Amino acid sequence: MPATSSFPKYSRRRLPNALTRAWVTLLALSVASALLTVLPIPSTLLGGGILILALAKCRIILARYLDLAASPGWLRGFTMVMTGFALIIFALYLI
Repeated sequence: MPATSSFPKYSRRRLPNALTRAWVTLLALSVASALLTVLPIPSTLLGGGILILALAKCRIILARYLDLAASPGWLRGFTMVMTGFALIIFALYLI
């Protein structure tokens, strides 16, 4: 069993930081939205699914890259505004 160093800089078992995890999550959500377009589902469900994935990506960007995770009130407010915009876009898409 390999021993880890007492210095975090030289340790082999480092966990990725929050920005790296956010980037990987954004990449996975982008791949999921691309794969969603290949599935044979109705266009209304497709549009809704893509908007839900976009909202998830928006929340990750707000929380991690803009560091709003430290202030949950602002994060909640921005999330509500973005959810409202997504609902308006989805309603216009259905018309």
